[in-house]
Amino acid sequence: MAVIPKKILKPKRPENDDCCGGGSCCPCVWEDYFNQLDLWNEQQVKEKLDNTLE
Repeated sequence: MAVIPKKILKPKRPENDDCCGGGSCCPCVWEDYFNQLDLWNEQQVKEKLDNTLE
């Protein structure tokens, strides 16, 4: 049985006041956002590559 990968939705950018600015949150809302954005961007590149190979 083939495993169907979960499609990653583009993450919503946090509001500026979502971050406390203290630097002690682990993880910061911005770290989480940029990590998810990296995964989403990788997915977009893979999908474009897969589409060109079809």
